[in-house]
Amino acid sequence: MSSEPDCTDGSCSSTAPVAESVSPSSGILASYRIEGMDCAEEVAILKDALSPIVEVEGLTFDVLNARMNLRVPAQPEAVIAAVAATGMRAEPWEEKPSGQASGGFGRRDMLVAVSILCTVAGFALHAVSEGPSAAIGSEGAGLAEVVPWSVRGVYGIAIVAGLWIVAPKAWYSLRNLRPDMNLLMTIAVMGAIGIGEWFEAATVSALFALSLALEAWSVGRARRAVEALMSLAPDTVRVRDTNGHDREVDPATVAVGTTIIVRPGERIGLDGKVSDGRTEVDQAPITGESMPVDKEPGDEVFAGTINGSGAIEVVSTKPVGETTLARIVRQVADSQANRAESEQFVEKFARIYTPAILALAIVVAVVPPLLGGAWSDWTYRALVLLVIGCPCALVISTPVAIVASLAASARNGVLLKGGRVAELPATLVVVAVDKTGTLTEGRPRVVEVVPLGEHDERELLARAAALERLSTHPIASAILAEAESLGVKAAPAADVVAVHGKGVEGRIDDQAFWLGSHRWLEERGQETPEIHDRLEAMSSAGCSVVVVGNETHVCGLIAVADAVRPESVAAVKALRAAGVERIVMLTGDNKATAEAVGREVGVDEVLAELLPEHKVAAVERLEREFGPTAMIGDGVNDAPALARATLGIAMGAAGTDAAIETADVALMSDDLSKLAWLIEHSRATMSIIRSNTVLALGIKAVFVVLTFGGWASLWGAVAADMGASLIVVANALRLVRR
Repeated sequence: MSSEPDCTDGSCSSTAPVAESVSPSSGILASYRIEGMDCAEEVAILKDALSPIVEVEGLTFDVLNARMNLRVPAQPEAVIAAVAATGMRAEPWEEKPSGQASGGFGRRDMLVAVSILCTVAGFALHAVSEGPSAAIGSEGAGLAEVVPWSVRGVYGIAIVAGLWIVAPKAWYSLRNLRPDMNLLMTIAVMGAIGIGEWFEAATVSALFALSLALEAWSVGRARRAVEALMSLAPDTVRVRDTNGHDREVDPATVAVGTTIIVRPGERIGLDGKVSDGRTEVDQAPITGESMPVDKEPGDEVFAGTINGSGAIEVVSTKPVGETTLARIVRQVADSQANRAESEQFVEKFARIYTPAILALAIVVAVVPPLLGGAWSDWTYRALVLLVIGCPCALVISTPVAIVASLAASARNGVLLKGGRVAELPATLVVVAVDKTGTLTEGRPRVVEVVPLGEHDERELLARAAALERLSTHPIASAILAEAESLGVKAAPAADVVAVHGKGVEGRIDDQAFWLGSHRWLEERGQETPEIHDRLEAMSSAGCSVVVVGNETHVCGLIAVADAVRPESVAAVKALRAAGVERIVMLTGDNKATAEAVGREVGVDEVLAELLPEHKVAAVERLEREFGPTAMIGDGVNDAPALARATLGIAMGAAGTDAAIETADVALMSDDLSKLAWLIEHSRATMSIIRSNTVLALGIKAVFVVLTFGGWASLWGAVAADMGASLIVVANALRLVRR
């Protein structure tokens, strides 16, 4: 067979276009769809073939989508020709419409069908003419003269069809002295023909071709799991024209700032903000939240989520290619470039293992006959060893498990940045958690109002609200929100002056009032022992307390606190149940407040009043003293610690481009309990990878023993190898359903 590029469709023309990446910001200059790239062995072959024209560091591969990306410039015709020389085929990448998954009966399937049918036909023809025992032959019997030429012709068609895709790869492997599974199988088939085992040769060709087709189908199954994410977005969105008529258009044609109409029960087509209407939205496809979330004007919604019972109008904020859903899908695909340690180990192992199997087969074929054994007998055993030694099941088992793990995580609202990240949660010993916005809601609210003297609660809130009416401070916002919720009306105070670091002063009904801290109360000389004790008790409970007074007395106290999230206590318990040995809270807040929150949620250690660099030092100490440490936070000030930790986790990343792009793990919702799920999911992933490795190697070990004992056959060996491949892939795909 020729290994020259197949140019019948014009794909080798120098005018062939280079597909632009869907993510220009990623640095990808061109992408190609690679026909025949289904596992890491083919990736290694492509790297070697392209190294003369492209720096290997400039190549990334997405086996799941059969995609090769170039981050450095290269001539398209040179790339296509270099890939064709390996027996694979490259064509410029073209995005397929949502939901249009690759599939159908292709050239490979036709060749497999021909190979299997001709093998069966050859066996039947030989059995009719010579009898079943003659058709099957006997191990090493040298039956070339027994097989009629007509039968050889049918078997020959089966062999050629089975090796049509394999042989070019085998030739490339031999030419470059890089033995791979294609070369092992081709040698086995040629050897079987050489010793007259035509039925065995045809059977090996057909079954190996079938195993490769099934392998491609299995990878396609994982591919479709990821494609299902993108198909969550509808193919059309409804916009209203200037005449007030609604029409459905392609989301790709909708400009940012366009108002789209979403009816009850429909999927939302683009990221945006609600401009009119109220509803509840099922955000599970993006955030993994189990309950619908109420939406009203000003709230953010995401493409792919499901509208509830109310009709809403949404102003789009992102183009279709930059929605949160599109970024998730792109990150799942790109994450395969960041390969897991187990994937790297298997690939390195295969590089040594395959040549070793070839060398061992040569020894088996040569040494025993030199010591008196039968050449045909030991040659046959050597061929069986080549077949069972094929590393296909071993090579594919780990990548499919990692991809399935990434897809399952994305469907549960947990975005992982690569195969390496999929393994790390299983190793965690310590979890360091930011307080504000992670364990707590991140929004202060009034938790206690204490009027003093003859004042009542509404009067005290009215005075505080009047003084804080024009302030944007979080505590002022909490006081104003509490006053509004109770229906307390308050006009802004007059002559309001902010006293730096202390509070504010102003006039209400022509009388001077002030609002400020405990320290300012002391400085004003208006504190009594009773008020002091009450302030200390409220502060030790984790509250920030503001004092309201006038020139003669203290009117009352208002306690404001950042409330603990309802799920935080359960999330901490779940982390312990998942095997995390130590949970530490890191915060820049004051010690009393931090310790109160720490007691409420049940963490082991509280480190308060920390600057960003102190959080980094704390993470370093925890790793040094205890082991692998995760840092979870939601703020810019957490970024250095997130980067330093074994695993950095961004909280509530839905709609936050920076978090999706930079974090190791992005929890798309504000649900801390997802971390415990991730740890258990990571352990399940590692368990499947280990069991797949043991199974793949175990089956081979059994057949090696059978081979040396003379009890194994060529067709049995290839059937066992194919079975092992299917078992490990099916085992890995269980992760998709978690």
